[in-house]
Amino acid sequence: MGKSRSLKGLVGALAALAVLSSCGGNKEPALESLTAEDIYKKAEFELETTRNADDAAVLFGEVERLYPYSEWAKRALIMQAYAYYIDKDYENSRSSAQRYIDFYPADEDAAYAQYLLALSYYDQIDLIGRDQGLTYQALQALRTVIERYPDSEYAQSAILKFDLAFNHLAAKEMEIGRYYLKRGHYTAAINRFRVVVEDFQTTTHTAEALYRLIEAYLSLGLDHEAQAAGAILGFNYQSTEWYEDGYKLLQGKGLEPDVLGTGWLQAIYRQMVKGEWL
Repeated sequence: MGKSRSLKGLVGALAALAVLSSCGGNKEPALESLTAEDIYKKAEFELETTRNADDAAVLFGEVERLYPYSEWAKRALIMQAYAYYIDKDYENSRSSAQRYIDFYPADEDAAYAQYLLALSYYDQIDLIGRDQGLTYQALQALRTVIERYPDSEYAQSAILKFDLAFNHLAAKEMEIGRYYLKRGHYTAAINRFRVVVEDFQTTTHTAEALYRLIEAYLSLGLDHEAQAAGAILGFNYQSTEWYEDGYKLLQGKGLEPDVLGTGWLQAIYRQMVKGEWL
């Protein structure tokens, strides 16, 4: 009985080996034996069907490695940048996009490569508390899209994202300025709000920055500066709640918006209202 079971076990083992041997015979061919087009389509399948962007990026890279001077290699390189971007592997996405720009600067997809490069920075700046270096890099990369490829389909989107990133930097300055203001560090707060007024005039934060300057300058007893901030606020943002509140602050001190003295706000007022740049 034991011998019979032993024979059955042996037969089963041999059968299993036969199955494994059969499976081994049907394994996928090595990439080196495939054409550039075959590897490219395999990478596309991974990206579009299995949603495996990381594996797709690796396969697109194999096209470039095995067929470096082919048309498929060029197409694979931009797709590799896209696959890495989809996988949120922003560093590798930038690397692939930059290589595409370096190798094929006059190609029609160079604009898209530059746009992907910009997005790889832009998508990481959604939180105000993050490192602002990413925001500056996003602005630089987006500006390149706008200036180098103004007629491309990506230019308008780059302009919108540039404005949002620019607004983001102003928001960061405001956040820090308000922090200092609440703690009575008025000079430090003024320095932050000044950056917004001087460097980020086109953002949505300028009106509040001027109002906060009124607060800070009044707290320091610098009435002329507070009045100048009120005058600029009234000239550009009279219909806003920031002007109404700022005007009330000045009135509470018996002051009116006015331009007196020769400080930096007075210079801003002369530039904005009178067009005097010298």
